[in-house]
Amino acid sequence: MTAYASPQAILPPAGGQPGRYAVIGNPVAHSRSPRIHAMFGEQTGIALEYGLLAAPLDGFEATVRGFFAGGGRGLNVTVPFKQQAWTLASPRLSERARLAGAVNTLWQRDGALHGCNTDGIGLVADLRALGMDLTGARVLMVGAGGAARGVLQPLAEAGCARIHIVNRTPEKAHTLAAEWLRATGAASPTVSAGALDEAHKGGPWDVVVNATASSLGDAAPDLPGGLYAEGALAYDMMYGAQPTPFMRQARADGAAATADGLGMLVCQAAESFFIWHGVRPDAEPVLAALRQELAAAPPR
Repeated sequence: MTAYASPQAILPPAGGQPGRYAVIGNPVAHSRSPRIHAMFGEQTGIALEYGLLAAPLDGFEATVRGFFAGGGRGLNVTVPFKQQAWTLASPRLSERARLAGAVNTLWQRDGALHGCNTDGIGLVADLRALGMDLTGARVLMVGAGGAARGVLQPLAEAGCARIHIVNRTPEKAHTLAAEWLRATGAASPTVSAGALDEAHKGGPWDVVVNATASSLGDAAPDLPGGLYAEGALAYDMMYGAQPTPFMRQARADGAAATADGLGMLVCQAAESFFIWHGVRPDAEPVLAALRQELAAAPPR
């Protein structure tokens, strides 16, 4: 399997025409990625077109290949397709994607698909922006899907001492932990797995990350109480104008601080933008603008 650092994947110029990009998922209508990349383009002076691409659950590969055959230059991948994207881009994966077992950024070069995963870079960048020191941190990861897969290696590289993965289906959590350990051969951090009702084992936790889509369904994961260490942060990868159900649950359970995933979304998008264009945009003003837009939007 070919692995390489993502900056080597910078695409050649688009011949003077705005490059065409999109986010692909199911559902995808709620995504703010088009707005984010439009602001990045304005900030950097790069002309681009970025849209929404809804793929049928059984038609991801055909949709991707049709997009690139029609001149598309890059795709961000969201739920539930990140693991399918990993398979589709093999063997041309970045090291981050190889270890994650999931891809959220696709592009085509010399007629072949390439894949990277920027989710973990986005999460770590946002956690640090929120003031979290991850060195020696104890992290509880709720969920074992593509979102969780993408962040394990960056959390490990950030210096976390322990990561415990829990999932409604515990077998998925055990599989994820075993696959990551086998792929990395890492002795640190300590990585363990279990069911949701085993979330307290190894705690209390400095950071609890909700990597499930439960908040999209206006629900919180079925977690036990007593999870949070003093000064702990609860982080939901979902986002909204109001605190998510997970964030409200965490506050009630004693989390000192809560945050949603809008900052992660912007930071991972900035890394995708860098892969595609060779320019790293400033995420901070884009995040501030999105916060203002969310606050001003009428409630749904």
